Amino acid sequence: MQPLARTATLPDLQRYVADMEKQRGFTDRTVLDQCLMLGEEVGELFKAVRKNQQLPIGTTSIVGSVDEELADILIFLCAVANRYGIDLGDALCRKEEHNEQRTWR
Repeated sequence: MQPLARTATLPDLQRYVADMEKQRGFTDRTVLDQCLMLGEEVGELFKAVRKNQQLPIGTTSIVGSVDEELADILIFLCAVANRYGIDLGDALCRKEEHNEQRTWR
């Protein structure tokens, strides 16, 4: 598998994750599986932020870095979107069009 280019676009990331899942044998994971794993990665991000902010963390916790956990979250987010056939770039644009009509405090 070709490495992901540092200039990759969001559609490139989604294609890369789809290819990565095929290569690594993860295509049989359900949306529920991917969502649960996404939630676990969010928890790991929280621990990494706690570590970064020098807040207490459980002594048995293995804690990654904030950037590693954010990357894991992006991978699982793309995996969930791919399973639903959602173009994340398009979804973001549509959501922001909606948000622009809202009144923010």
